[in-house]
Formats: sequence, structure tokens, C-alpha cells
Amino acid sequence: MKLRGIDNNNLEERPYLQKQYVSQRISHTDMCTLTTRPPGVDEAEWLATNTIAFFKHINLLTSAMSEFCTPSTCPVACGPGSTVYVWTDEQGKKLKCSAPLYFDYAMCYIQDLLTDEDVFPTKSGAPFPPGFVFLVQKVFLLLFRTLAHFYWSHYRETLALGLHPHLNTLFTHLVHFCCLHALLEPEDMEPLQDLVRALQQHSYS
Repeated sequence: MKLRGIDNNNLEERPYLQKQYVSQRISHTDMCTLTTRPPGVDEAEWLATNTIAFFKHINLLTSAMSEFCTPSTCPVACGPGSTVYVWTDEQGKKLKCSAPLYFDYAMCYIQDLLTDEDVFPTKSGAPFPPGFVFLVQKVFLLLFRTLAHFYWSHYRETLALGLHPHLNTLFTHLVHFCCLHALLEPEDMEPLQDLVRALQQHSYS
């Protein structure tokens, strides 16, 4: 799958910033309306519902890209520029690993959280834990990094598969949600800040 003029790792010309690609999306839904918590809905419940939905969408995308993201094609988990993602295990040890292993760790970690009744309770009236927002922030950081890796290392494949409108829409939705609910720090989004600006210029705000 070779697309002329596309180089995933070209620092001078990041293909995902090219107008013919960045302007494409699958929905013209107003993102502010989509991400704003409806009146009467509990804040933690709104965060939980959206966290689960984002995970499902991004996990599906990860599965679709799995044949392209391998230890040989992606020996290091990376994002735009010189960004390298290092996994920290339960003992606090930092592990530099391949992209598929890093994102497998990430998806398994998130899945475990989402199925933990003490963290994401499913029973009506059950309380959320005191550190719930912190855990949600960690989940969204991992989800953001997943999309950042796809943009940086696998954009050629998303174009060939026609997935770039889906990727743009999903990324835009995630960024809006994170900004509105203070789930990511500015430095977390910095590697793709140029894309955030480009999407805003094409009526994604």
C-alpha cells in the first residue's frame, strides 16, 4: 500500500496536515453539543459513559490497524516528532517496548478498569471512587497516545483503507471532550497541537 507523496515520518510535511485529508470527516455533528454534559446528568456518570464509548471506538480502530503495527514495523511506541511512549508497570518500572506491546498494555489496562465494579460501577446508585477523575484522565492520555501513534506511524495505511475521515472525527471528538472536561494537560496534546489547529481551521471547532 504505497501512496505517492506520502511519507509517514516526514518531519517537513506531515501528511495528516494536508488540506485534502485534514478536511475530511464522517459527521458534521456539533462537537460542543456532543461533548457537553446534559442537564441533570451526574458528572461522574457522564465521564464514565463517554470513557467506555471512546475506548470501544479506539479499540476497534486498533484492531483494524493491528496487521500494520507490528514489532518489526514499530519497534518503539512513538508519536509525532521525537515523542516516545514508555510503559510504567504496577511496580513503577518504566518499560521501553514496541508499539503493539505498549498499546496492548494500554488496552488491557483500560479494559480492566472498565470492568472493575469498584471503579466503574454499573449498579444504580453505586458511588464512584474518590480518585475516579484521575483514573479517567489516565485512560484518556492512553487513548490520545494511541491515536497519535496512528497519525504518526500509520497514516499511509489509514488513507489506503479509507479510514482517515473516521480517524479525524474520532480524534476531534476526543480532543473536544478532553478540553471541555480538563482531562488532558497542554503538554499531553503538544505532539499533535498542529493537527488540533488544522482541524479547527476546517470547521471542527
